[in-house]
Amino acid sequence: MSRRTVAALTATLALTGLLGGGLAAPAGAAGQSPTSPNPILDPISRPETAAEAKGGSASGPASVTGTARIFFAYSPDDDIRFGIDAHSAPWTRPLPGSPFGGMPTDATGTIRISHHVKALDITVTAEGQVDCLVTGGPSASLTAVITRADPEVAGWVGKRIGLSVLDGHGHEPDRLGFSWAVANEQHGSSDPAKGDVGTCMALAPFTTVREGGFRVRPADLAPLPPRPTAAPSSPAAPPASTPPTAVPSFSR
Repeated sequence: MSRRTVAALTATLALTGLLGGGLAAPAGAAGQSPTSPNPILDPISRPETAAEAKGGSASGPASVTGTARIFFAYSPDDDIRFGIDAHSAPWTRPLPGSPFGGMPTDATGTIRISHHVKALDITVTAEGQVDCLVTGGPSASLTAVITRADPEVAGWVGKRIGLSVLDGHGHEPDRLGFSWAVANEQHGSSDPAKGDVGTCMALAPFTTVREGGFRVRPADLAPLPPRPTAAPSSPAAPPASTPPTAVPSFSR
């Protein structure tokens, strides 16, 4: 790949924000058109439970699942896809000094992203491990640490990214937001498109889903676990007695 092509690709990805996504099409899938099958994120679909099909709602731990192709205003001709499989796992990521061993928003799962840049006819992908999830009604915020990325975006491995999802429940289009490209750290960054992200931090869902969708299963925060009880302390040992000091005699 020529330096000019690499520079153009980097600029395009930085603008669209997909320098740090999840996983999707296979690395180096150049020549793939936006409408061609994607081996990892196809079929694009929004999961539906039996309860939803009957007009009800499902209960259980919070989760966000689904795959979608989004419309991003700054890359209107590109094929950009997200796959999310995130599940709440409260109090499972120990934190130093935490009395409960973790956070109520701890989570597990994976995210996947594929970005086909039409102007360059190249597909760039990456994937991440979910570490935080919080829901509220039809919306959710989650974060993941990038664990694999194509060579063009290899610098994102080890970085945390944030995603937000709005579940339209079929009445309105689903929406998705991401934490890069259009925002940066409050205190500034050497690269405005690569601000640091804390757990569960994400922007409002500012893009629209074109195809597929996401299902948000909301749940209240998990109850506080019992505080670890400290081991009973043994009674303090009495101070060791010392023999009386002999008083010297000065008598004749």
